Amino acid sequence: MDVVFQINIHGHRANPSFEISNDSWSKWCKKNDIAHFVLTEPLYDLEYMNANWHKFFCIKLLENEGIEYDQICIVDSDTLIHPDAPNFFNDTENKFCAVQNDGCYEWVNRSIKSYGEQLFEGVELHPWNYFNSGFMIINKSHKDFIEKLYDFYTENRDKIVDCQEKFKVGTDQTPINYLIKKHNVELKLMSNKYNLQDLYRKNLLYVSPQMWFEDKLHFLDAGWIYHFNAIPQNPMSRDWGYWIKRTYDELYGNK
Repeated sequence: MDVVFQINIHGHRANPSFEISNDSWSKWCKKNDIAHFVLTEPLYDLEYMNANWHKFFCIKLLENEGIEYDQICIVDSDTLIHPDAPNFFNDTENKFCAVQNDGCYEWVNRSIKSYGEQLFEGVELHPWNYFNSGFMIINKSHKDFIEKLYDFYTENRDKIVDCQEKFKVGTDQTPINYLIKKHNVELKLMSNKYNLQDLYRKNLLYVSPQMWFEDKLHFLDAGWIYHFNAIPQNPMSRDWGYWIKRTYDELYGNK
């Protein structure tokens, strides 16, 4: 059986919108005969390893729970899936799958440069094959890679945190991109319909009365999985929590 894995650690940046995300995925999984697992308790002190780095513990957790799995989709809890979304597990070719990061290229370039200089000298990474870690699909063949990933974290934890704090370049996403490249893991970049990100920059969010288009959920026609990241402060105070609830209410009924 395939599995969707999410992180929603109770008490850690707790937000009701995480529950809405989990609920949409639970409903989609039930419809498609897919297991759904949500990690609600940290495995390490969050001062040592933040929630984002808990993602790849999914294999150990499933095996410890005796849950059979073929492929695992690791997806962030600031996403929402359309109830009619097709089964993306059928499109993986049994590879490590993700979607190209299609957002702020200044941030991506800065993150690649900063982490590269500090931790990945000699590994070449470009924005056109750099993926967003909010949607990734792995399988049993990636167990060895995941062990290497956490060995890397253990050995370089202080340098990783220093990069985050000094250069403001995110947590897990860029190191995972580098490690995929360094260890020659075959990567398949899937269609952005499975991780439609940075909706604000795509002019898909109505966040000001001065905007020229109608106040509708335009992104519903642009993809199947909506990632409500990188939404700045705006005149209507419509943050990611507003959009995830409004989208859920339209697609699934009032939450």
